Amino acid sequence: MSNKLERILTIDDDDDIRLIGSMILKKKGGYEVTTKQSGMDGIEYLNSIETSQLPDLILLDVMMPNMDGPQTLQEIKSSSDPISKIPVVFLTAKCQPDEIDRLKSIGAKAVIAKPFDAKTFAGEVQSIWNKILDQSAIR
Repeated sequence: MSNKLERILTIDDDDDIRLIGSMILKKKGGYEVTTKQSGMDGIEYLNSIETSQLPDLILLDVMMPNMDGPQTLQEIKSSSDPISKIPVVFLTAKCQPDEIDRLKSIGAKAVIAKPFDAKTFAGEVQSIWNKILDQSAIR
């Protein structure tokens, strides 16, 4: 895993979330952002690109038609390395403590509440990345 967060894949069925989120992450965070509108599109994208082009982090919506976020995460985790090692952060409007615990228990590194704050979103993503790095250094 890279020490610097450079590439982010956002998988969300909401056009506005994909557009606004990617604009914020590009302009305020300086990240390279790719967006996909479904879990299946995201999985197909990950399997179609060179290893050197894989995202450092995946932002994943929880509630999507056909393949929801937890199912998409399961597919990512069951993929071969290095895809299975990409950290995943869920985006969701359901931010009750028990739901956050459930999402973390299935492999999410963190959960970001939707709608997110445009002023703090890029910083929140970077802060989560820093915590992921700290946790991986401990292991």
